[in-house]
Amino acid sequence: MSPAPAHRRTVLRAAVTTATVALAAGCGDGGGDAPAATASPAPPSGPAARPPTGSESASVPASPSAPPPTAGELARTTDIPSGGGTVFKDRKVVVTQPEEGEFKAFSAVCTHQGCTVATVENGTINCACHGSRFRIADGSVARGPATRPLPAEEITVTGDSIRLT
Repeated sequence: MSPAPAHRRTVLRAAVTTATVALAAGCGDGGGDAPAATASPAPPSGPAARPPTGSESASVPASPSAPPPTAGELARTTDIPSGGGTVFKDRKVVVTQPEEGEFKAFSAVCTHQGCTVATVENGTINCACHGSRFRIADGSVARGPATRPLPAEEITVTGDSIRLT
């Protein structure tokens, strides 16, 4: 009778080990940009494909005729859609334009578990890791699990240039 209990323990131990590995892979270090189970779409190919810029526009893309940002510049005002925003993952900042001509900046690091926020849509800055949402006007929590607002970042808007200060 002793072989059967040992076999069950071995199976149970293997199941627990597998579950632990799966949980560790799913949770990661908290710095991921999207849930582990979500696959990223394949990048476009062909002549229209653009190299990644390190930023992600969540609403309207920048005007094709607008010149690219210059050295030291975070973005052009035309890069930030009115009523929306743009996440600059490489700089860990999100710039929003709650009202036409009014620009705000916040940390792009979610206050819940430290993930980088992913998008700006429908008046909120959205974290894909656990679903937290923050208001574009002031960074306050619109939906948890986060309980603290996104910290404000200092920007300077001169003409059509936005710089992180």
